[in-house]
Amino acid sequence: MACRISELVIDAADPERLAAFWSEVLGYVELGREEDGSIEIGPPDTGFGGPQPTIVLSPTTDPRPAKLRMHFDVNATDRDQDAELERLLALGAKPV
Repeated sequence: MACRISELVIDAADPERLAAFWSEVLGYVELGREEDGSIEIGPPDTGFGGPQPTIVLSPTTDPRPAKLRMHFDVNATDRDQDAELERLLALGAKPV
């Protein structure tokens, strides 16, 4: 049997802010919070174990010593690229 990605766990200095941002970008909802401050977000009405992975944003105070080795590539599903770029910038994304 093959494995699949069920969740992505990402260290974050501000899990609350990132959870809000990525929920807006992806249409996800908050699925739960842990006592350590971790926030799990994922597709509405599916949650953990569904066909798409959830994202767990885990609080950390450790400074990042180097470039983050992972990033998300997203593609608009209901508008053109320029309109999606404007939407993401309005949510707080920054061009790099």
